[in-house]
Amino acid sequence: MTEPRQAATVLLLRDGTPGLEVYLLRRTPGMPFAGGMTAYPGGGVDPRDGGTDLAWSGPTPAAWAEAFGCDERTARELVCAAVRETFEEAGVLLAGVPGGDVVPDVSGDDWEEERQALLTRDLSLAELLAGRGLALRSDLLRPFAHWITPPVEPRRYDTKFFAAALPAGQHARDVSGEADEASWLRPSAALGELGAGTRPMLPPTIHTLGQLEPFADVAAALAGSPPEPLEPISPSFEETPDGRWAVLPDGTRIRMVVPLPA
Repeated sequence: MTEPRQAATVLLLRDGTPGLEVYLLRRTPGMPFAGGMTAYPGGGVDPRDGGTDLAWSGPTPAAWAEAFGCDERTARELVCAAVRETFEEAGVLLAGVPGGDVVPDVSGDDWEEERQALLTRDLSLAELLAGRGLALRSDLLRPFAHWITPPVEPRRYDTKFFAAALPAGQHARDVSGEADEASWLRPSAALGELGAGTRPMLPPTIHTLGQLEPFADVAAALAGSPPEPLEPISPSFEETPDGRWAVLPDGTRIRMVVPLPA
C-alpha cells in the first residue's frame, strides 16, 4: 500500500458580481495525476516548507496541528505549502509586512522572476519572504476539509484544504504551467458544468464546491468553515450499471466523470 504524500490545496475566493466565486484550474490532459480535471491551486509539501526561519503572523503551527490532527512540523509544512502553491499557481501571495497590511501587488517582473525561482526550487518560500521583509499570513487561511486518497489508488495524497479570500489589490493570474484554463466561477456554475459533462472533477473538488454553494459571499464562507478538528474523508468506489461512484463515509455518493478526449 502506497503511503499518502502530504499536500495542501487552497479554495481562493472572491466576491464577484453574481456572488461568491472560487478560482479553478483545469489541469492539462496527460498529466500523471488528475489530467483534464478541474481543481484548485495546490500541490505536495516541499521539504523546505517545514523550516522555522521565516516570519509568521496569525495562528501558530500548534493551532493548525490541532485543526488538522497532525504534528506541528507537518502543520507548518502544510500552511507554507498552501501559501507557496497559491503564489506558484495563481500569482497570489498570502503575506504582508509583519504587523501590517497584506502585500497589495505581486504582478511585476521582479515578482515573476521570484515565482519562477520557487517553481524550480532555486528559491524557498522562507528566502522569498525574508528578501522582501514579509511575514507569512496564516490568519488569511481557514481550515476547510481533509481528504485522503483511498489505498486502492497508485498515487495517494493526504490533502488539507484551506479557504482564503483574494487579498485586496492582488489579481489571480493564469500562470500555472500545469493548467490550460483558469477561471473564477460560482460554485453552482462549476457544478452545473460538471453535470453537463463539460467540467470533470475529482470527488474532493465536487464535494467542497457543494460545501461552498450555500454561502452568499466570502465573509460567510470563511465564517462558516467547518469546525475543528476536521474529520478526514477517504472514499471507497462502487461500480454500477449507471457508472462509477465514489462513496463517502457518511454514505454520500458522487458520480465519477471521465474527461473527454482532447
